[in-house]
Parts: sequence; C-alpha cells; structure tokens
Amino acid sequence: MKKRVSRTQSPYIVVRRSRIHGRGVFAKKFISEGTRVIEYVGDKITKTESDERAQKVLDRHERDSEKGAVYIFTLNNRHDIDGDVYWNTAKYINHSCDPNCETDIIRGRIWIIALRDIEAGEEITYNYGYDYESYEDHPCYCGTSRCMGYILGEDFWPSLKRKRTMERNRRRRKRAAGGR
Repeated sequence: MKKRVSRTQSPYIVVRRSRIHGRGVFAKKFISEGTRVIEYVGDKITKTESDERAQKVLDRHERDSEKGAVYIFTLNNRHDIDGDVYWNTAKYINHSCDPNCETDIIRGRIWIIALRDIEAGEEITYNYGYDYESYEDHPCYCGTSRCMGYILGEDFWPSLKRKRTMERNRRRRKRAAGGR
C-alpha cells in the first residue's frame, strides 16, 4: 500500500504570504549552497494529459476572469509532473529573475536545489524558465534589480532586450519626426 504524506516534507521551509505573489516558500533556517531544499512532486502524466490538464485550468479561469495557475513541470520527453496536488508544498515556490535556487532532475525526481547560501527568513525562488513564445502573458513581480518584467528563461533575455531596444528606437524616431 502506498503511503501518501499530507505535505511534502522538508526541514528547511515554511509556506507563508509572499510579497512576490500569493503564497511563497521561505527558509525556516539557514540552507547551505547545494542543498536539496525540497522535491517537486505530483501526478506523473503523459505530455498529452499534461496539455489537456493545462488547457482545462486555463479555460476554467478564463471564464472566471482570473489568471489560472498551472503547476505542470517538465520531467522528460514523455512525461510531466502535475504538481497541483495538496501534498506538493514546492508548488508555492515563486519565480525570480535573480533566484537563490534552481531545479534539477535527479534519477527521475525533480529537486529544488540551493544555488547559494540562503538565510533563514529568505524567500525560496527559482527561474521558471518560460519560453519566449508567450512571455507577455506572464508578467514578473519579483522586484529584483535583475527583473526582466516577465517570467522568462534567462536564455531568452537577449531576445527580449533586443526587442525592447528596437521598440525604444522606434519611439525615439517617431518623436523626432514630430509624431507622438
């Protein structure tokens, strides 16, 4: 018989209100660099099921005119983890453009790992790594000095910076030509 815990267990964290967004995960005590802080758990599902579940959440919240929270995490080429389960405390970890953690898949399990030493009381964050395709749908509120304004993987930051530069130059040319 499978034993299911009421919440993912971690001696390092506590969930509470976050200044970034809704609830967040915070360090209960000092966490040293390289520590596996918590495992991201949930239902292991196929890519097809993943797409269907995500679309259901987005459709439901569109009708309610609220932003839907999708907690689906890519595991490998065939499977994802749907972390929208009550026992997955890691789903409350917020995105940051200057994160203190990263994710790593180790032997088929998704771990949140400290990138640096983390002080007690500090919010645990990682970069969600969203792609460039629909970045405008995902504004970022991390508030760090490195914030890009959107939840976007760091690999896509140069593309966003080029786009912003082009838009800024276009506005300047328009103003210089007498148009506002």
